[in-house]
Amino acid sequence: MKNRMKQLGLVLIFSFAILPAQAQGSMSGFFTDGFLYRHQMNPALGNDSTTYISIPVIGNVNARMYGNFGLQDVLFDNPRYPDASNKKKTTFLSPYIENGLDGFSKGNNRVGADVKVGLLSAGWKGMGGYNTFDVNLRATADVKIPYEFLAFAKDTGNKDYDMGDLDAEATSYVEIALGHSHQVSDRWKVGGKLKFLLGLGNARLQMHNMKATLSDNQKWEISGDAVADVSIKGFEYKSKYKQYNSRDEQYSYVNDVKVSGYGISGFGMAADFGAEYKAGDRWNLSAALLDFGFISWSNDIQAKNISNHVTFDGFHDLTVGGDSDNPMDKPADEYADQFMDFAHLTSLGDQGKRTTMLGATLNLAASYKACDWFKAGLLSSTRLHGSFSWTEARLSGNFMPLSWVDGNVNVAVGTFGPSIGWLLNFHPMGFNFFIGMDHVLGKLSKEGIPLNSNVQLSTGFNIQF
Repeated sequence: MKNRMKQLGLVLIFSFAILPAQAQGSMSGFFTDGFLYRHQMNPALGNDSTTYISIPVIGNVNARMYGNFGLQDVLFDNPRYPDASNKKKTTFLSPYIENGLDGFSKGNNRVGADVKVGLLSAGWKGMGGYNTFDVNLRATADVKIPYEFLAFAKDTGNKDYDMGDLDAEATSYVEIALGHSHQVSDRWKVGGKLKFLLGLGNARLQMHNMKATLSDNQKWEISGDAVADVSIKGFEYKSKYKQYNSRDEQYSYVNDVKVSGYGISGFGMAADFGAEYKAGDRWNLSAALLDFGFISWSNDIQAKNISNHVTFDGFHDLTVGGDSDNPMDKPADEYADQFMDFAHLTSLGDQGKRTTMLGATLNLAASYKACDWFKAGLLSSTRLHGSFSWTEARLSGNFMPLSWVDGNVNVAVGTFGPSIGWLLNFHPMGFNFFIGMDHVLGKLSKEGIPLNSNVQLSTGFNIQF
């Protein structure tokens, strides 16, 4: 049981340690005509009259955190401080914290992050349309924790727990993208991007069909499959060997990891597709599918629990007066060995190549131009990525008070709750600077860490001609 609690703790630590860690860009800038990176949210939206080149690394930086629980739901003031403990903070798992699960959803609990850093970007007119070139460093991380898993960890009692699946994944890669948008008629514009992907690393931990049955008659059962797959150049699990209690064998379990070098560990391709339709003088409609692709990794360093079930039904058939000093030693050792096989991950070494899909994003949008300086827009975004899928709808008011200044304010609702966003975009002759947030920063801890998981920042410096 203690090992399971430790694993839960590691999962929670992992979920926050990777933050901030695939962002399409500032969704607040989608309807802002002077925003240079609209093509990253729909490749049909080219800046036909603007040629630009980014300032390397700082041309376009996006960082985002998201989730339905945050630090304020995990860490609490320790009610035992200072009388009975010298620690000011404790976690929701503490038996002294009442209602410690109130901040979590009764279904799946999600937290994640993504970062995109534009190493180099350029856009220019040519070939009858608008062309773009991007080199981006991208990283994303997601964790899904079922509520029943948290309830089992905090309030273990005599009942059944159907915990479902726990899932955590992190991916990092370099993206090299070539794009083109083309006006095919007075009303229609289409665009596309071809992306070449250099995989830097992927790690995924999955725990399937986790169940626990605890009863009053001293019988309890826990079952589930745990597997970790890591594709990082130079990665290896460090194992420790111990002797079984009840049989003359040794077992190994993962107790650490080691990375002896970094480099390219996978290759892949992806594509973006987009279209824009002018429905009259004031209405515009658009649709795009982004990041439809994959990465093939050259290795898969895997670890699993070698047993997916453990049962304890009490001590039976104990012989009194036998050779053993304690007649319960043998069955106790057998139960302990059974639990070790279930609770520990065992390294299986390199399983060869594996392929992972990117999380594709579908953007659907409509805008209405009320006058020369104001436009309203509605954007629906859906990420398609299995356990880590999410949806969001964003309504924005876009303004252009001067020829070299534009921006917007917006509100959004979605999988991770409501948010407020904004963007300011300055583009005088020869220069571009933008800054904005899709999710404004909420309250911070004393250490400057956001208490809520939802926050996003976009900023960039570019040269335009």
